[in-house]
Amino acid sequence: MLFSEPGGRWRAVAYGPALCAVILLVEWLTGSTLHGFALGFCAVALGGFTALQVVAGRAHARVELTPDTLRQGTESVAVAHIAAVLPADDDDAADARALGELSGVPRRRRGIGLRLADGAVVRAWAIDHTGLRAALTTALAGSRE
Repeated sequence: MLFSEPGGRWRAVAYGPALCAVILLVEWLTGSTLHGFALGFCAVALGGFTALQVVAGRAHARVELTPDTLRQGTESVAVAHIAAVLPADDDDAADARALGELSGVPRRRRGIGLRLADGAVVRAWAIDHTGLRAALTTALAGSRE
C-alpha cells in the first residue's frame, strides 16, 4: 500500500455516546436529576447516525493506492492506465470529472489532475493531497521502469 485514507473512522461512533455518559456522570456527581433514559436514547441515536456516516464514508470516500491500482471510492483505475500527474495549477484538471461515483470531489478533499493513457483528464482526490500526489508520482515512475 503506497497511500491510504479510510474515508471514515470507527472511533467517531463513540464520541456521541461518550459525551452522553459524561453528562450523566456530571448529573450524578452534582446530585441533580438523572436523565438516564433521555441520555441513553440520545447516545443510541448519535451512535447509530454516526455509524451510517462512517459506513458511507468508508465506501464512497476511501482512497487507496497500490503499485497496480488507484481506488477512489468505488472506482478503480490501473496505475498503468495513468499517463501523467498534472501540475497543481493545470487548467485542464479544474473542470475534469472526479474519480469515484460522487458528483465531484468530496468535501475537505482537494483534487489532483491526472491525464489517462487515452488522453482523458480526470481528478483524483484526497485529504492529504500532497501525500497522494507524491505517492502517485512515485508509482508512475516505478511502473515505467
